[in-house]
Amino acid sequence: MVRRLRFNGTGSGVNGCPSLHEDLGTGELIVHGPVLTDPDDIAQLRHLNEGEVPVVVPRELLVDFGPKEINRVPDIIGLDEFDRLFTRFEHTAWRLESRRRYASDELTATYGQFIRDEPVDWEGADAEWCAERREQTALGKRFERVRVVDAPPTTGQLYLLDNARRNSAVGEKILNLGRADAERLGLPAEDFWIFDSRLVALLNFDDADNLVDVELVTEPAAVLRYAMARDAATHHAVPYAEFAAGLTDQEE
Repeated sequence: MVRRLRFNGTGSGVNGCPSLHEDLGTGELIVHGPVLTDPDDIAQLRHLNEGEVPVVVPRELLVDFGPKEINRVPDIIGLDEFDRLFTRFEHTAWRLESRRRYASDELTATYGQFIRDEPVDWEGADAEWCAERREQTALGKRFERVRVVDAPPTTGQLYLLDNARRNSAVGEKILNLGRADAERLGLPAEDFWIFDSRLVALLNFDDADNLVDVELVTEPAAVLRYAMARDAATHHAVPYAEFAAGLTDQEE
């Protein structure tokens, strides 16, 4: 079975070597770096078995990006506590949306209007949510999202492309990125918010695409991984209107 690997970090800002990856299934760590080749150095190593290759890595790589505990205990919060994060952050809230479907969208009146090809009443949708966003952006806070879209887009993704008009009207900045580009960039296949570049909220969904709870991540090295993904996604994504126009051009 192919391992599910996550890039944790690198000790080099130039060529990405040495680096540390983590197997998300087993928790094992995979380190790659310059091979130790001097016979006199190798002779000093104990328990170097056949098929094993010694590599040299800086101490900082393991300190900065290695796990800090043997068994990680997730910090899970409920949806009410999660909602409160959107008024308690100070500067920026940024989200990556990577899923093909969100069950909660399909329960809304606007989704029904959209799939029936009717005019979508975004102005009358979720007035309380819109009021809160306007209130927070009026305080100078920033809300930004990058939404990953398949080729061809799913119905849920097309709905969110239309939904971006509503989100933009209340002060959010909405960008889109193709799935192929997201995979090329190595973006995590997760949905998450980053608050003030210091707190990550991982959104956990069940098999029916319902949001069930949220995991808080505060370990600096882990937050840095998500911030790196944010920067890459934001750099390569395009404004939603431009992305939607590109889809229309492809259909013609």
